[in-house]
Amino acid sequence: MDELICVDVLDRTIGKASKEICHQRGLLHRAFSVFLYRDGKLLLQQRARNKYHSGGLWANACCSHPRYGESLNLAVSRRLYEELGAVCQCDEISEFVYFHQFDSTLFEYEYDHVFLGEYKGEVSPNPEEIMDVKWTDINELSKSLVRNPELYSVWFLTAAPMVIRTLLL
Repeated sequence: MDELICVDVLDRTIGKASKEICHQRGLLHRAFSVFLYRDGKLLLQQRARNKYHSGGLWANACCSHPRYGESLNLAVSRRLYEELGAVCQCDEISEFVYFHQFDSTLFEYEYDHVFLGEYKGEVSPNPEEIMDVKWTDINELSKSLVRNPELYSVWFLTAAPMVIRTLLL
């Protein structure tokens, strides 16, 4: 069972807990969102329907949590490979805290680090994690985020504009 890193609002480690406990009790924990881009497009993944939350919604290329004692960079590399079969240098561009209650026993309360990498290779989506992937034009995505926010995961709605701003400026 993976133990996640519980943090305070300044991202300082204050303990550890299982993924299940973090999400059942709404404990603030460290997470990351990875965005991959190429040729003016971002790679989006449609989360597998069987995910415990946000199944079927579109999100960034990869998102997860570092394990207790694992660095962010190592966790990013591990999950990119596990979810997409991709190896890519990614750099942290931003961070934010968000809270969302899915129901009375399921919460997301994360200190999310946003990573960005340029990737020109092929991807091999893990079907347990991902039901579909697509490279989406940044300008079209920007419009869709305004017109159809219900198609996207809650963290993506915050993180995607940060990435788009970085790529366009």
